[in-house]
Amino acid sequence: MHEPFSLLISVYDGDRPDHLRRSFRSAVDDQTVSPDQVIIVRDGPVRPELAACLDEFVASSRVPVTVVPLEANGGLGPALDQGLAASSHDIIARMDADDVAMPHRFEVQLPLIENADIVGGGLLEFIGDTDHIVGRRTPPTDPGHIARYARLHDPFNHPTVVYRRQAVIAAGGYGDLPLMEDYALFTRMLLTGARAVNVAEPLVFYRVGATAFKRRGGTGLLRSELRMQREFLRNGFISPAGYVRNVAVRGSYRLVPWWLRRAAYRLLVETLSRRTAGPTTDLPGPGQATTVRPDVGYAEPKPSADLPVDATRPGPAHRQSQRPAHKPRLPRAPAAAPRHAKHRQPGPEPAQLQQPPHESAERVQP
Repeated sequence: MHEPFSLLISVYDGDRPDHLRRSFRSAVDDQTVSPDQVIIVRDGPVRPELAACLDEFVASSRVPVTVVPLEANGGLGPALDQGLAASSHDIIARMDADDVAMPHRFEVQLPLIENADIVGGGLLEFIGDTDHIVGRRTPPTDPGHIARYARLHDPFNHPTVVYRRQAVIAAGGYGDLPLMEDYALFTRMLLTGARAVNVAEPLVFYRVGATAFKRRGGTGLLRSELRMQREFLRNGFISPAGYVRNVAVRGSYRLVPWWLRRAAYRLLVETLSRRTAGPTTDLPGPGQATTVRPDVGYAEPKPSADLPVDATRPGPAHRQSQRPAHKPRLPRAPAAAPRHAKHRQPGPEPAQLQQPPHESAERVQP
């Protein structure tokens, strides 16, 4: 028997009802191990079609659904903090409102969280539907590598994580750092001694749009980047030399033209994939479907706020995980800074939907 756990989803007006229904079904109805509670944070007012979708879940789901309505749209970080407070269980699994979970996701992660504080996994990026895979991100699995990797990149794919609420709260929660809240949280968790585990196997289909590279840059993201790097330096997570390196590498990435960002993305992903997963084959070209597992259906991927780890064509899934033998030797973090909600505007209609600030940091990774 596994510990009971909650599924945490944040929804705002820019989300599409059809994507949300598919996400909910994949993470609840289609799982070999289902959650014991579903928490949906309604981040501000939503249009009638989306509100009807939430009412449908509450009325018909076989798993109890708790909807946490927020009067105003405050962004992903503050919304998730409200969802953490509403959980009936210490173990919480994250899910985005337009991703698709593989049916065995929780079956793989729940045994690992018994001896850990956070468990992440790999993901497959898709466009349109899960049979159009355009990338794969494989996180570092060695405990020492996770700690080292975190000094320059987000070591976890946010939409795949399962964590313990008490460990998240001990690290100060998500707070309000637009588009970087997850990366900042995970580093604070490592600083406070959280036991970290990553599974190399893809467990989630991550939806990305055609304008992904355009959304990975801009002055707004640069401001969050600089604020996060200052926090890393203040907490002793990186050295002054590391700060200069990160600002130069990650900051420059935010400001270059999107077409150059795309070229840099491919080069960086190829390099990082060799370090974490070894040699792999190329991705299929546009229009070429890739069957990764014959027993699982696929959907669309999305960009992330940090550098993705692997964009190579996936082969057969092999479940891999390593449990840390010891906690990383990192300095203790100071008390979390106060949070300030920043409102965002409702998203456009589905046909014109673009990646909003509500998106997790992973959607805007370089």
